[in-house]
Amino acid sequence: MRRLLLAAVVFGSASGAQAADMPEFLRGSFTDGLTTTRAVWQGYYVGGQADWGSIDSWVPAGINGDMQSTFLPPVGVAYNWRPLGRAHHLNGGLGAFAGYNSQWEDVVVGLEANYIHGGFRASSSSTGYTYNPDLSVASTTLSNATIRISDFGSLRVRAGYIWGCALPYGFLGAGLGSQTVERSVSAVPGPQLPGWITDTKTKLVYGYSAGFGVDIMVAGGVFTRLEYEYQRVTADIDSSINTVRLGVGYRF
Repeated sequence: MRRLLLAAVVFGSASGAQAADMPEFLRGSFTDGLTTTRAVWQGYYVGGQADWGSIDSWVPAGINGDMQSTFLPPVGVAYNWRPLGRAHHLNGGLGAFAGYNSQWEDVVVGLEANYIHGGFRASSSSTGYTYNPDLSVASTTLSNATIRISDFGSLRVRAGYIWGCALPYGFLGAGLGSQTVERSVSAVPGPQLPGWITDTKTKLVYGYSAGFGVDIMVAGGVFTRLEYEYQRVTADIDSSINTVRLGVGYRF
């Protein structure tokens, strides 16, 4: 009996010593017979990312009216300019992120700077056709507008809850971007005098973003990221961008 008690004491002491030697971020509770782990997310981090998604831009119906007014049709010809509408397209981009996490037990809050250089480009076009039976003359018009959001940088507030080696989180952000609007019009037969056929303008626009994702600690300070973001760019032409992002980062 004494031998059994002595063996139990030795085994318990060895188990306690092994638990004490484990790294802090891998220690758990042994009181219920299960080991729970909690990754350490406290500190600064940086990373790179790629995204893929859709852009929707609400193009004003008469955005090309100023250019169309310079087209004086030949005698007997009437130009039928048709309105433009919503522009939609699928695009992708590359970018980077950097931030700081503050951790309280299982809760993590932080501030992150996020940047995407994208090829988000949506076009809206319309074609008009008229025919004069008296003169047997027909005309065809084409109107087009392309909206490009090439760069967008935002500052985010994040909050998450640690689940093992994963950090599910949500975020809200606001930022600035670059929007380029390219316009063009044409007609057949051509106008009596040369008209204003193309125009390009680039401006700084602002917007906001919201979304959710999960960071997963892989090894050391290396983690991977899967994220969804909704981004609204507010300008003369409003645009909405929905993207899914993949990233890799390092926590210092």
